Amino acid sequence: MADSTPSWKKNDEEEDEDEELDETNYIAQKDAVLFAIEVSDSMLTRPPLSDSKNTDTDSPTLTAIKCAYQIMQQRIISSPKDMMGVLLFGTESSKFQEEDANSRGSPSYPHCYLLSDLNVPSAGDVKELKKIIEEPEGADELLVPAREAVSMGNLLYCANQIFTTRAPNFGSRRLFIISDKDDPHPGDKSTRSQVAVRAKDLYDLGVTIELFPISHPNHDFDRSKFYDDIIYRDPTEEADTVPGHTKFKSSGDGVSLLSNLVSDINSKQIAKRTLFSNLPLEIGPGFKISVKGYNLLQRQVPARSCYIWMDGEEPQIALGESSRMEEDSAKVVEKAEIKKAYKFGGTQVLFTPEEQKELKNFGPPGLRIIGFKPQSMLPFWASIKKSTFIYPSEEDYVGSTRVFSALWKKLLDDKKMGVAWYIARSNANPQLVAILPSAEKLDEITNAQTFPAGLWLYPLPFADDLRNPPDQPSPVIAPDNIVDPMIKIVQQLQLPKAVYDPSKYPNPSLQWHYRILQAMALDEATPEQSDDKTIPKYRQINKRCGEYIHQWGLVLEEQFRLFEKERHTNRGPESEGLPPKKARTAKTESLEELSISDLKKAAASETLGKHSVAELKGWLTSKDLSGSGKKQDLIDRMEQWIDGN
Repeated sequence: MADSTPSWKKNDEEEDEDEELDETNYIAQKDAVLFAIEVSDSMLTRPPLSDSKNTDTDSPTLTAIKCAYQIMQQRIISSPKDMMGVLLFGTESSKFQEEDANSRGSPSYPHCYLLSDLNVPSAGDVKELKKIIEEPEGADELLVPAREAVSMGNLLYCANQIFTTRAPNFGSRRLFIISDKDDPHPGDKSTRSQVAVRAKDLYDLGVTIELFPISHPNHDFDRSKFYDDIIYRDPTEEADTVPGHTKFKSSGDGVSLLSNLVSDINSKQIAKRTLFSNLPLEIGPGFKISVKGYNLLQRQVPARSCYIWMDGEEPQIALGESSRMEEDSAKVVEKAEIKKAYKFGGTQVLFTPEEQKELKNFGPPGLRIIGFKPQSMLPFWASIKKSTFIYPSEEDYVGSTRVFSALWKKLLDDKKMGVAWYIARSNANPQLVAILPSAEKLDEITNAQTFPAGLWLYPLPFADDLRNPPDQPSPVIAPDNIVDPMIKIVQQLQLPKAVYDPSKYPNPSLQWHYRILQAMALDEATPEQSDDKTIPKYRQINKRCGEYIHQWGLVLEEQFRLFEKERHTNRGPESEGLPPKKARTAKTESLEELSISDLKKAAASETLGKHSVAELKGWLTSKDLSGSGKKQDLIDRMEQWIDGN
């Protein structure tokens, strides 16, 4: 019998702790990527020379190999379980997996050279690609174009065998084709039909084909001639959700082909694993659709280190185990023997596991809209956690995509937001969230998606989450002759397009950690300093507004002298903008001096905490009560005595 339990309910019954979901396990599934790089006369032609400092100097084929090298460097540490491989096609020489006996002598896949087999990248794989990049002589011997035409069907069949043998159970398998031939089999209907069959086989296997077309100054790549027939898309995708296709031009115009390739491949990350699947979104009574939730923002930290046992024949990873023990006898306590309790006053209230689960049960998981408000009513300080991105799912409710699209468009056009009751999973604490729409944003150069279109669940605070701000002195109002020049300085120092782009600022601490680790693994020279892109560019700042800053500093110094002079002349705290001096409070009476009625007033006004711990303990001892515990325990014990007398 099939398991009918929804995916967002599985494994939730085993959650005993009232903790937030550990989202680090939901970042991504394992990914297998095979680079298929064409080797031909046009792909080996260097771009024309240019006076630009950022001009491309390498051929598209060598640039693609450099791109694979950089991606492998990134993934080998940040995604250690992912697989990568590099397959050259169109080469005169041929090479397949060494384990395949049929590939010896007459190769099964002519003009396909498996430069790096599909596997978890090792230091040796990175070194091999680096050797090709840094030693042109060896690369020239390998990168020799074939004299005869190369069959794309043969390439796809070769890729099929690699994915089948190396990554049969991976959740994501992708083939990246980098080529400048938009019609490799012109006029050959039989071969084109064979290629379409091979592409369909890959699609049925779960392999996604991604094309990275290379255009030249005298030729623009036309996908419609051939590749639109072999690249299959998910039929459930709406036409307007498919991002625009990217074209890379190998030219000397200053736009780096390598950087564009790397950024576009990085943008085609595999779909993030869902935080929840098929969660019901209730728009009205009896009106539900299903959505999936994604974690698109996750703070990255260095991969967890492990302990190595070195006393054996070979190093082994040491696995740790933890257990609970009695303090007196050191006897191991089993899980069934442990009971959980909550503190209430000075006592502990015990709960059975069933009762504890019932305490956290606020209904089944779901998202229920309770109203709509203008987005302008959402204050900037209301964010208490990061938002969750949601997207429609057709699995439980057919038509969810259309309803979701209509809701998204209405919220976006009218600048409205939904307010909803949100329970992410069983036993999770309920939340109030604002449902905010986002429009799709594309990169101007690569046309790749930089921000998705969809809805975001923006957690809102409850009344219990609000805190009163501390008392602050009234601010000193700066005169206009200080404010106006600062406006000019701020305008000169704005970020490009006045937008912060996090993709341009890698975490310097994290990158330094990876760089040192890479140098040790690849036997490279240890770098002397990290590449910190968050350090301000002082020369540019001085060039753009150095004189403005200098003049503003002189005006500020003059205004400060006038302010100090006025401050000494006028001592009133209100005119100084300083907080009034606190009045001396009368000395608090000791507990022994207070009557029963005074104690009750102190308990009602919550002023018992003003007394010291020693005084509280002395008072409790005088009443034959226990004086052990923290200060709050002493106060709770004292309040219980006061209530009973």
